Amino acid sequence: MNILNVENVSKTYMAKTVLKGVSVGISDTDKIGVVGINGTGKSTLLAIVAGTVEPDDGQVVRSNNLRISYLPQNPEFDMQKTLLENITDKIYAGGDHWDKMGEIKANLAKFGIEDPECSPEILSGGQKKRAALVAAVMTPSDLLILDEPTNHLDSEMIEWLEDYLKRFKGALLMITHDRYFLDEVTNQILEIDKGSTYRYEANYSGFLEMKQQRLEFEQAAERKAAALYKKDLAWMLRGARARSTKQKAHIQRFEALRDRERPEEDRMIALSSLPSRMGNKTIVIDNISKGYDGKVLFRDFSYTFGKLDRIGIIGPNGCGKSTLLKCIIGSIVPDTGSVEIGQTIKIGYFGQENEALDEKKRVLDYIKDVAEFIRTPDGLVSATMMCERFLFTPDMQYAPIAKLSGGEKRRLYLLRVLMEAPNVIILDEPTNDLDIQTLRILEDYLDSFPGIIITVSHDRYFLDRVVTRIFSFEKGGFLLQSEGGYSDYVFRVAAEREESQQDLSGKASKGGHQNNVSAVDESDRSSKNRNRSSREKTKLSFNEQKEYDNIESEIEGLETRCSEIEKEIAGASTDFERLIKLGKEKEELEALIEAKMERYIELQEMVDSFTKKEF
Repeated sequence: MNILNVENVSKTYMAKTVLKGVSVGISDTDKIGVVGINGTGKSTLLAIVAGTVEPDDGQVVRSNNLRISYLPQNPEFDMQKTLLENITDKIYAGGDHWDKMGEIKANLAKFGIEDPECSPEILSGGQKKRAALVAAVMTPSDLLILDEPTNHLDSEMIEWLEDYLKRFKGALLMITHDRYFLDEVTNQILEIDKGSTYRYEANYSGFLEMKQQRLEFEQAAERKAAALYKKDLAWMLRGARARSTKQKAHIQRFEALRDRERPEEDRMIALSSLPSRMGNKTIVIDNISKGYDGKVLFRDFSYTFGKLDRIGIIGPNGCGKSTLLKCIIGSIVPDTGSVEIGQTIKIGYFGQENEALDEKKRVLDYIKDVAEFIRTPDGLVSATMMCERFLFTPDMQYAPIAKLSGGEKRRLYLLRVLMEAPNVIILDEPTNDLDIQTLRILEDYLDSFPGIIITVSHDRYFLDRVVTRIFSFEKGGFLLQSEGGYSDYVFRVAAEREESQQDLSGKASKGGHQNNVSAVDESDRSSKNRNRSSREKTKLSFNEQKEYDNIESEIEGLETRCSEIEKEIAGASTDFERLIKLGKEKEELEALIEAKMERYIELQEMVDSFTKKEF
């Protein structure tokens, strides 16, 4: 059943048309993810649907008594009231009259906000967004509208929200850059592209495939129209005269073909640069610790970065991830220990919050402040050309920064960092407010970046795509090192937890059994053990020998396949569905190789023990 219709809506900001004749229907079971590059009007569409922004043309028709809960990109609070009062005002205004104070406080604590009675003024931008998210999901609604809900959430919070939205009974309209999240939560994708919308009855993985089919169909239709136009043009040049109805129709067809709108090819962000030379000494962290107000964030951390390290740093909000990055770049001094930076190291730091941008400065001038040109594998490229590669058209380059959307400002800040030609890139929550297309090209760029990458991120897909080693903040301020991406880390933690539980269960079972064992039973068991030891094996069994003879070649074959998959992953960087499939296969192969290696060691030890006994 349709609960809301957007009918022929258009909206223009500062002479830029972001929505052009958009029509969208939303039914009570739709779970829609909205995608598109920054500045295309995603947030504007959500605000229009929510009723907080009026369209220039068209209308939004809502069903009677439709309840809408809305999380804007930048939520606002009444600074004269406490945080709790702000949230309860929204929830109870939504028609909920039950006492939910306990649940509100519990959810705020779950989202890292311990003092609900505080003033919103003292909260960071991330804390405000999380508090507004609590209010949005707790407000009774038939349509839940969320603008970048996963920004500023740690992995545990994202998984909680993912589970909540899967169980949510109403309709959902949402913007997010988190591709795993989109795949799990949505059943439709609404793409905004050049002012128009395209709807796909699929999650994100399905959308990628269906969009490619759409583009191929449009290109085929354009080739056919171009061929027909060329033919009609020759006919017109021969001196066509509209002496009959048939000829008039022919001329009208020619004019329609001549004036047709041609499909625009997607402008791709092409990132490339030559980083500064890196010497032998990189970044050496020696036994650093840091704490505030009696709380230890991290302690006794040491690490020497390799020249091609790809490090992902994860942990709950407030644990000290950003502080660790700032200790590395030198803006914060650790309480103990030291950080040594090699003389040739040039760090490009992309902070969680954009640096203070001069809103009056022109886009191009902001980039030229860093460099007029950047050296790339293709030669020198001007700041103007780099701006165009980053989707800043010539008219945008000469406009003040104030005219850019939040996501476009984030993209501009990233371009400025890369224009510095660093050989170490440090990214603090790089996926916040960047559109998926920008993220995909950034990921491709990082693939071939010949330097060190250090990133703090809660975006599971980004971590799986970019990093090869994880540092996770554990209790007590210690950092645990884990090889592989985020999924490898989760798999390893789950396996260790299961193994630990099995050990505890086995010990408990064994302990309970021993309490009931009589002295006679103990004597009998000792006798059996003596008999068993007297019949110790002197060689491998037939099956063990067969396994031992073949296991090395089996391991070699598995490792070869693993290498092939890594090459396939590198070549399938834009095929999300294939990447997931290859990633799972690689994960299974690595687990199998590990199990085979353990078995090989076990068999080898048996063979060695038999050999010793012979001598």
